[in-house]
Amino acid sequence: MPDYQTFPLGNLPLQSDATLRGAWLAYRTYGELNAAGDNAIVFPTFFGGQHYQNEAIIGAGMALDPQRWFIIVPNMLGNGLSSSPSNTPMPYDRARFPSVSLYDNLAAQRRLCDALGVRKIALAVGWSMGTQQAYQWGALYPDMVQRIAPICGSARTSRHNFVFLEGVKAALTADDAWAGGWYAAPPYKGLRAMGRVYAGWAVSQAFYREEVYRDIGYSSLEDYLVAFWEGRRLGADANDLLAMIDTWQRADIGANHIYNGDFGYCSILLSSTQPSHGKAQTHGVGNAAGNAAGRWGARLKTLWATQQVEQNQTSISTLSPH
Repeated sequence: MPDYQTFPLGNLPLQSDATLRGAWLAYRTYGELNAAGDNAIVFPTFFGGQHYQNEAIIGAGMALDPQRWFIIVPNMLGNGLSSSPSNTPMPYDRARFPSVSLYDNLAAQRRLCDALGVRKIALAVGWSMGTQQAYQWGALYPDMVQRIAPICGSARTSRHNFVFLEGVKAALTADDAWAGGWYAAPPYKGLRAMGRVYAGWAVSQAFYREEVYRDIGYSSLEDYLVAFWEGRRLGADANDLLAMIDTWQRADIGANHIYNGDFGYCSILLSSTQPSHGKAQTHGVGNAAGNAAGRWGARLKTLWATQQVEQNQTSISTLSPH
């Protein structure tokens, strides 16, 4: 019995000019929506993640307390639960799955929120690609979204980040078993290679120099690379991962009919910062960013740094969000 619900989207028009027919959004909610419909928090999933991996920082006494807030965790399109290459019927199955943007994701999530009776979003929060979706919420619906709390993510994917993802894709698709996306069996060599490529980017030099992997339960560097980085990708569908990478590479809050592709114009609504994180071109969004750096942002960052939301007992405090 699934621990989530599905919201039918019907025929979903995409920015790529394709139509994803019979699409759906998988989601889970925590807590109750109040009569005013204004205690909602939207907490989208991250790259390769599903709703249950967000649950470690949802709980009584936490910033995301379901006794106070109505928390909605929508699964990103392409993540294996919402419409994805691995579960979409022909003709848009597997390698034929169309390109899906973050704008497309937000259009689906907005429809879900409307159907649930949400009138105001107290907070849009996310990690990694979840942050990219939080920025989209703030940029697209500033009158609805009161705050955002972006954690380790970007409003637009930088060139450096784009190139990193090209390496990840190349490692996965170099496996002959990938067969252009029409594989009969999972391309395990490619999935393992992808995991190892990711390992070099996802954590810091200090993490390896200080052998932090031993502190989180791995007996050696090789044990960490195999048990965590290879292991976490082997259970994923290759086409699903590639679909999410495509969405990630295209991330840009200006790429829609509101801003007409002009990211610079967004600066009218955005207060710019230049973070030290190499991947990010990160911006706080007008009204929506009002309190993101205040108690919400601080509490969420602290919670995320102290909770274990990854499988294999790996601490988020030592990893990138991906």
